[in-house]
Amino acid sequence: MSDPLGLISGAGNANPFPLQGGQGNQQGNTQAPSFKSVLMNNLKEVSALQADAGKAAEDYMSGKRKDLEGVIAATDQADTAFKMLQAMRNQVMEAYNEVKQMRV
Repeated sequence: MSDPLGLISGAGNANPFPLQGGQGNQQGNTQAPSFKSVLMNNLKEVSALQADAGKAAEDYMSGKRKDLEGVIAATDQADTAFKMLQAMRNQVMEAYNEVKQMRV
């Protein structure tokens, strides 16, 4: 199982989410990727999966490809990735709405 965010491998640390400002960062020069970079990488990956699924479907329709199972697998993988991205978006929007409703 891969760990793209580095959350599983750092499970033994006392503070798995070190602060960006240098406070509490006990790992030296290594910094965790920013939320923006992780989000952009995920968007690019989902886009690539959708493009691959579309190309696989076009190749199957034109006769360049004969394996229907591969087309279905590519389509399902792109669909699952998109649903995960939607779920993440919904969680971020929910958190944003909660912060927006906070009184200062």
